[in-house]
Amino acid sequence: MDLTKKSVVVTGGNTGIGAAIVRSLAAAGAAVVIDYVSQPEDAADLVKEITAAGGRALGVEADVSSPAGIDKLISAAVDEFGRLDAFVNNAGIEKRHGILELDEKTFDEVMAINLKSAVFGTQRAAKRFIEQGDGGVVVNVSSVHEDWPMPGNLSYCVSKGGMRMLTRTAGVELGPQGVRVVSVAPGAVNTPINAETMKDDSLRQKLENSIPLRKVADPAEIGDVVAFVVSDAAKYMTATTVFVDGGIMHGSVGL
Repeated sequence: MDLTKKSVVVTGGNTGIGAAIVRSLAAAGAAVVIDYVSQPEDAADLVKEITAAGGRALGVEADVSSPAGIDKLISAAVDEFGRLDAFVNNAGIEKRHGILELDEKTFDEVMAINLKSAVFGTQRAAKRFIEQGDGGVVVNVSSVHEDWPMPGNLSYCVSKGGMRMLTRTAGVELGPQGVRVVSVAPGAVNTPINAETMKDDSLRQKLENSIPLRKVADPAEIGDVVAFVVSDAAKYMTATTVFVDGGIMHGSVGL
């Protein structure tokens, strides 16, 4: 994949899957704006890592739960790299609770970071792509839980279900203007959110046994799929979800 002429924004790009996405994009030659709201040292280290390898990267502090934060990121990409070619809606949080325990503050926080940011990220990026006149790509980092219920994790599942319909609806609306919208939906990934499970041998084994490929994904395996979706190799893909889950959604079938 050759992304040397592309400029990409990655929200929540300084840690976890976001950082892996940034590395995969940069390795393919893209210039990357790395969004963060905390842990600025991680963003700074990632910028140093990429620039030391001859790549182009810029860290920008922006709260993407506000459209103003999204505008700040797009302006940074255009000012620094001259244009915007792809926008990756990766920022997200998970706060587990069931429907009976749900409180309004928690619900609003999860929806603002996970779904509202993706809606306005898609909108603002699409407007920029249309203004430039040569199309672009929005990648929504979703989850198997856009389709697979997870009792006790209601707000997260609702936010990812909303992202699924955002991708489909916006993809259909924007296709005639040359703007693609694609979701990438990971399953279990070895990130800090799964740290406790990965450290406990019995829990890790139970999880891996539920996955047909018998392994938890490395973040880089998600990053590489996002880079593919951004690339011209995926130029006929839009309004759809690419599941990168090792088969976990169907793992109980036949086992």
